[in-house]
Amino acid sequence: MTETENAPVAAVRLDVWLWAARFFKTRSLAKHAVETGKVEIDGQRPKSSRAVRVGDALRVQRGEETFEIGVLGLSDTRGPAPVAQALYAETEASRRARQEQRLQRAAARDGYLPPEHKPDKRARRLIRALGDIDAL
Repeated sequence: MTETENAPVAAVRLDVWLWAARFFKTRSLAKHAVETGKVEIDGQRPKSSRAVRVGDALRVQRGEETFEIGVLGLSDTRGPAPVAQALYAETEASRRARQEQRLQRAAARDGYLPPEHKPDKRARRLIRALGDIDAL
């Protein structure tokens, strides 16, 4: 092994770090998220080639979830989940906000109950006779 293989990295590309920290499945997805403004570093919109350093504050929006994290370590290789989770620390406020949003989405789904079975012939005739109730 050469000396450069064992040397710790001082900075890593943003898209590579997001992939290594397992925020996105592929590096191209990470790059697309950065280019579309889903990732901020210290409140600024970066390019995917920007160098990430230890101590940077990131805001990552993935789907309906938003993560506010601090960079604790750098890696340019994707490893197991426990190693990836050691690369960052999520703020407590971010964790609480994500939990509240998750509970709100679950509560919104709880109001709908699908019918137990398909309507029979009589019920279908009544539905057709009433027409579209929501259009009124």
